[in-house]
Amino acid sequence: MGNRFITNLKMRRSIRAYLAKMPSPESIKRISEAGSYAPNGLGKQSATIVVVTEKSLRDRLSKMNAAILGSSADPFHGAPMVLIVFADKSVPTYIYDGALVMGNMLNAAHSEGLGSCWVHRAKEMFESEEGKALLSEWSLQGELEGIGCCVLGYSSDEELPPPRPRKKDYIIYV
Repeated sequence: MGNRFITNLKMRRSIRAYLAKMPSPESIKRISEAGSYAPNGLGKQSATIVVVTEKSLRDRLSKMNAAILGSSADPFHGAPMVLIVFADKSVPTYIYDGALVMGNMLNAAHSEGLGSCWVHRAKEMFESEEGKALLSEWSLQGELEGIGCCVLGYSSDEELPPPRPRKKDYIIYV
């Protein structure tokens, strides 16, 4: 089992071109659940995952993200859905907790045969008035910070790009 897991980690790539086809509800559930099992500081489970499958909301979020860049391009790369990770800033490890949730979901997506990509700027998106209104609409309270947007879908490319060579001093044994 361990060998397949390591292979999955080595083969996962950030995908930046997607088909419009939505992942199955079962895959979405397994991916988000994998995120919920990420290690977290002191067992506080500071992260929250918001699953967005409605196209109009996905498009609105994409526009919010693009506006931060001063762009009109789709920063979600055409992915049909997005999982947004938030974390409670009152927990000292919140950034690390949220990053591990993102990592688990990215790797779980690959194991499901899906493409994924971490899209930044969730922090800025949800510090805006529009973002704060969405948090309120979703009944999310507390000192939450957007950690990242995990876009998901089927890659439009037939093959994954090969891995880049690892830098010479990536691992140092002492």
